[in-house]
Amino acid sequence: MTDDFSSLRNTLDARHSCRGFRPDPVPDATIRQLVMAAGRAPSWCNAQPWKVTVTHGPETARFRDALLGAVERDTPAPDLPWPESYPGAHGARRLECGLQLYEAVGIARNDRAARAEQSLQNYHFFGAPHVAIIQSEAALGPYGAMDTGGFITAFTLAATALGLGSIAQASVAAYAPMIRAHFDLPENRLILCAISFGWPDPQHPANNFRTTRADLGDIYDPR
Repeated sequence: MTDDFSSLRNTLDARHSCRGFRPDPVPDATIRQLVMAAGRAPSWCNAQPWKVTVTHGPETARFRDALLGAVERDTPAPDLPWPESYPGAHGARRLECGLQLYEAVGIARNDRAARAEQSLQNYHFFGAPHVAIIQSEAALGPYGAMDTGGFITAFTLAATALGLGSIAQASVAAYAPMIRAHFDLPENRLILCAISFGWPDPQHPANNFRTTRADLGDIYDPR
């Protein structure tokens, strides 16, 4: 095993969805380094269809307040349709993740009010000082969105390597029309997700669990 592979594997193992951040801002030079690293992701015909809008300081708070207003008054309208269902193991993993989160933060399974309050933390960005709005060129369709998924993965791994926490959030993309209007983004950009990021708070209870991963036999089909 090479040192490069060991370093990559360590980063992959260390990355997790961070749901509790310190308020300290990340230096702009570090954010630029993060975005440049993520931009090394592969893409179909080297099209590089991704764009990223990153909030800083007061703009994060302004966006948070606008988003919470949209959650209260607007019907979700994501640019890409949400999954129709989570069959089989996919649903089981989703349920396990939710139960792990509720247990970590001390929410009883039947406490609907507390679960709803925890869900709202998505729109508070879990206290992160920065939010990245991830966009893809609409004309490139599903393949552009797929390529941008690689950018999202690279972004979260680069954040981990820089000592940052991050969490990709499809929930925020449910309010795509409001996001485009808020940031004055062109109509040809699909809003795929948000990534809240910043310095992780290791003492936050929501950061004290890790999801399980599928075994090799569940994902690898040698022929």
